[in-house]
Amino acid sequence: MSAADIDKQHPLETKGPRFGIKKPKARCDKQGEMPDSERVQIAMRNFARDFGAHVATYMESCIHCGMCAEACHYYVQTNDPKYTPIWKLEPFKQAYKREMSPFAFFYRTLGLKARVTVEQLEEWQELIYDSCTMCGRCTLICPMGIDIAVLVSQARHGMFQAGLVPHELWAAAERAEREGSPLGATPKVFKERIEWLADDHDVEIPVDKDKADVIISMSSIEIMKYPDSIVSTARVLNALGENWTIRLDGYEATNFGLLSGNSQWQKDMSMKLINAAIQCGAKLLILPECGHAYGALRWAGANMYGKPLPFRVMHISEFLAENLSTGRLKVKTVDKSVTFHDPCQVSRRGGATPAGRVVLNALGVELREMTPTGDLNWCCGGGGGVVTIHRADDLRYKVFEIKMKQVNDTGAELLVMSCSNCRLTFDDGQAHFKWDKTANSLLEMVADNLVEG
Repeated sequence: MSAADIDKQHPLETKGPRFGIKKPKARCDKQGEMPDSERVQIAMRNFARDFGAHVATYMESCIHCGMCAEACHYYVQTNDPKYTPIWKLEPFKQAYKREMSPFAFFYRTLGLKARVTVEQLEEWQELIYDSCTMCGRCTLICPMGIDIAVLVSQARHGMFQAGLVPHELWAAAERAEREGSPLGATPKVFKERIEWLADDHDVEIPVDKDKADVIISMSSIEIMKYPDSIVSTARVLNALGENWTIRLDGYEATNFGLLSGNSQWQKDMSMKLINAAIQCGAKLLILPECGHAYGALRWAGANMYGKPLPFRVMHISEFLAENLSTGRLKVKTVDKSVTFHDPCQVSRRGGATPAGRVVLNALGVELREMTPTGDLNWCCGGGGGVVTIHRADDLRYKVFEIKMKQVNDTGAELLVMSCSNCRLTFDDGQAHFKWDKTANSLLEMVADNLVEG
């Protein structure tokens, strides 16, 4: 389906978290024209490509204990067994058992596992995309160590190739591949935005330097909705005296190839950042306040590149924490009570849980932790591309109630986070529920309280 076809079939979403993406009718979304039998064959073929040793180990290890259900915000808020994390993988598991498992012959011969049908894949589209943020809480709690979040990501590979992706998520990924940004933050748009931000805020923002020690990436959400993040990044790096740049040939950190399930698009998006960093000889690439951007490049970037990356990769919260700890960066004390929302892909999945707290400690705030907190903190409900999917809104708002209660129970004056996608989800939830809490950026808090000189 072409971009022109999309424009004809779907009205434009003009507000909320999906601005600039077409709104589909309520249905199971399909891309391309092909017989249902062909969709199933393509899905099965691409499922099989991911059936390596680690997948086989995971598939054979599940003891059906149900512990992952209690770890999932979708199950906890609905008590619907279909939202049990491991059940979301049933077609993927079914294909493995019939085709690749040690007892595949018996599963087929005795009819112990039926063939996957297109109706099943259509039904599971909601479970694989709408009701899983790949937050990894189920993975953390699984007594057998099954990485359910990774398996869901791999199941999306087959779904994408079969043309069975929620429309808005597919459209955002296709636009990113075609234009370089899922939300229209093209190099021209980004350059113009940098120019007026630099002028309005009287801050130097170097663009396209031939040589730089540090290269900065941004997410399209920040460029289009939270542009103060760009200014804040510049202020911090200028205060440190870094030789840094933004490169227009590689700046978009959001990776909708990863979220939608297209491995080639994931690689294309990662390689733009990698090549831009190599081109200017950067020693460090800083990722913005975006959780999945961190996972896509920090932990999967070398796989996309095919060898170790020739530069360091850090999330902006890690960079702030490192420079505040060494005393290179100095900030004023903030006399406020604060609670911190842990972005799943930065904390639980990324391993950078302490970074945000190091920064808040340097700011001198009174930190009031949520319950639970850190690696076990509840997801905001918008990750994994879920915030882009219109039909998932009601369910997403339902699970967001967990976060509102967590935040309210702390009694903190300020709510702070280090992920713009989480921030977008919180802002949308605030508007929907008319909630009195505003999501604040950790980066912007640091930039607003820098001690100059």
